[in-house]
Amino acid sequence: MENLVTTMAGNFGGITGYIYPNEYELHWQLLIVIYPYLTGLVAGAFILASLERLFRVNELQPVYRLSLLTALSFMIVAPLPLLAHLGHPERSFEMFLTPHVQSAMAMFGFVYGWYLMVVLLLEIWLDYRRDIVLFGREKKGISKYFYKFLSLGFSDISDKSLLFDDKLGRFITIIGIPSAFLLHGYVGFIFGSVKANPWWGSVLMPIVFLFSAIVSGIALMILVYMVSSLFRWKQMKMACLNKLAEFLIYAMIVDFSLELLDFIHRLYQSEESISILSDMISSRLFVSLIVTQILLGTILPLVSLISARFGKFPDELKRMLYFIAAILVQVGIFSTRWNVVIGGQLFSKSLRGLTFYKIELFGLEGLLITIALLILPLVILYVLVKVLPPWSDVVADQTQSQTQPN
Repeated sequence: MENLVTTMAGNFGGITGYIYPNEYELHWQLLIVIYPYLTGLVAGAFILASLERLFRVNELQPVYRLSLLTALSFMIVAPLPLLAHLGHPERSFEMFLTPHVQSAMAMFGFVYGWYLMVVLLLEIWLDYRRDIVLFGREKKGISKYFYKFLSLGFSDISDKSLLFDDKLGRFITIIGIPSAFLLHGYVGFIFGSVKANPWWGSVLMPIVFLFSAIVSGIALMILVYMVSSLFRWKQMKMACLNKLAEFLIYAMIVDFSLELLDFIHRLYQSEESISILSDMISSRLFVSLIVTQILLGTILPLVSLISARFGKFPDELKRMLYFIAAILVQVGIFSTRWNVVIGGQLFSKSLRGLTFYKIELFGLEGLLITIALLILPLVILYVLVKVLPPWSDVVADQTQSQTQPN
């Protein structure tokens, strides 16, 4: 066997050391990388919306509804990478027909269904029910019946009814926060539970995934809010952007501290895998981990955010720094998912060799499919904001038109 392994190492230039033939090709590829990335955006956007709903952070009011719709749009697309990777999506129904409660992967279907149907859709419906009823009264033609269908027959928008909607919505938000933790934390739980893989097996993995999700969600909302304001020719509220930047700074500091703690703990343990992991970081993951994730995706945007938020800069320069920092954060979080999923498969189980991964352009696991899955939530978000406008000025105009005499 050792001769066979050595022969493979000699025939393939990307392989170094000793690695078994069945470890040459990675089983989890690009689709599994974007899956935790998408679910992290869902959890982060919802948690950001919860700050305004539960803790009355009034500065975040302009992005409250927008955060809910963003979470919903990414939630709709979140399972598609798994279904595409499965090859036969119809097999996914087996987890509902024959539930296996001891499998974290199988339980994802139930967690997803709970979070989508009970948490996100119900909270959005309760928050928009008044507007839906008003739109149903004003619109003409097919749109009128569409909004009447969305109201589900509940057309009472009296103060008592709206107060009940608000109380129930707040209760669902309270339930939604731990649900968001469960939705994304279980992904880190799956990787952290693989004890045989020294790159994955860590009790801090679920916590790191959660805080990186919060970081990515806040950064996403900065981008969505700024881009949507530009396309609508509306002035951005600096109080909202500054508060978003503050929360992003705090979340990034905690996230980076946890990752650094995990790294120091691995060095302190100095298990037998430390040698091959050091070789992997210095060779295979140097660009994606050291350069992209740490330098470009963490340190540089963190310095930019702190300088812009607490420095005496013009608002225009602050907005530019916020925008650039948010983009870099997204690059860094995507690199984090890449380094976890791909990095954990680059070394052999014998801890004596390294393989490599090359991205394909076409195919089910190719780059084009990945880009399409990343763009699709934005398309869905565009449709959602057309159907359910999250802007306060649109709602104000709608209310004014209803109060005017015919």
